[in-house]
Amino acid sequence: MDSNLHKLTFDDINSADFKLYEKNPIIKNFGGSFNAADPSVLTPKESGDGLWHLFCHTFFGVYRLDSDDGINFRFVGKVVPRAMRPNINCIGGRYYLFYERTKPLLGNALSLVGGKWKSEIYVTESDDLDNWTKPRPIICKTRDFEADRRGQAISNPFLIKIGDTYRMYYSCGQTFIKDCGFCEPTYINYAESNNIADGYVSRTEPIIRPDKNDEHLNLCSGCIKVYRLADCYIGLQNGIFEKDGKSHSAIMLLRSDGGIKFGFVKEFLTPRVCGDNDWMAQYVYACCLTYYENRLRLYFNARNTSDLLKGRECIGLYEAQM
Repeated sequence: MDSNLHKLTFDDINSADFKLYEKNPIIKNFGGSFNAADPSVLTPKESGDGLWHLFCHTFFGVYRLDSDDGINFRFVGKVVPRAMRPNINCIGGRYYLFYERTKPLLGNALSLVGGKWKSEIYVTESDDLDNWTKPRPIICKTRDFEADRRGQAISNPFLIKIGDTYRMYYSCGQTFIKDCGFCEPTYINYAESNNIADGYVSRTEPIIRPDKNDEHLNLCSGCIKVYRLADCYIGLQNGIFEKDGKSHSAIMLLRSDGGIKFGFVKEFLTPRVCGDNDWMAQYVYACCLTYYENRLRLYFNARNTSDLLKGRECIGLYEAQM
């Protein structure tokens, strides 16, 4: 929940000259996992200790890294196991880490060969980023579209505050992506509460669905990160789409007046080969936008190939000086 972004206008974001950091990726897969994914970042202003803190997940849970400059990160340690897709927030001097809680590692593996997937959104809290409360569920299945024959998936939490209301966007449902051999989220929805850590009620219908006629989400919806600006809301959504017989993902810039109905603006960050580095050749996935000391930074994860064994996910940086 980056408080500085509300000072910017839509034109500020839309016209910003973003460039990929020349030494990407800034975080490679580590710890025996094929992925380092779904970054969520605290700026030095939010962290209170003058450091950048980045939360991400691997196959083995959610981890924290820290940095003096927001580029060169040091490994700190695991925060929670059985965890994916973190969203870190600093509110009133307290830290709230929302994440997708999954089955144990073996259960996740069995889901790839016909077992039922099950995930829900959990929260853990801290006053110092080191000591965390016992995790507890915060959004569980309440709508039919959140489950199917493959199981139930509630994922990709992302929190914003609108007046006195907390709104948590999340992904749900599962669409099997054939060339990857795993599922991606089908829908995007949100839930609201007057209490940051309890009482969320989900909207009865998704706000974003896959659309076979939309070149950017003709397979499924992926996830969205929503930010309140001075004059509107923006969404950064990575839809999953088929093109030339292969699946892909790209980050799109969306605009909304109220944060519910979003309109496509442009492709914000697309897959590409950078010189001889193919780390983001086929997929650009989830992201986190920060604004600190007149610099916009988009942290994102990307994947080189759909091949289940050769695929690697790493975290990169896309930035603009304001």
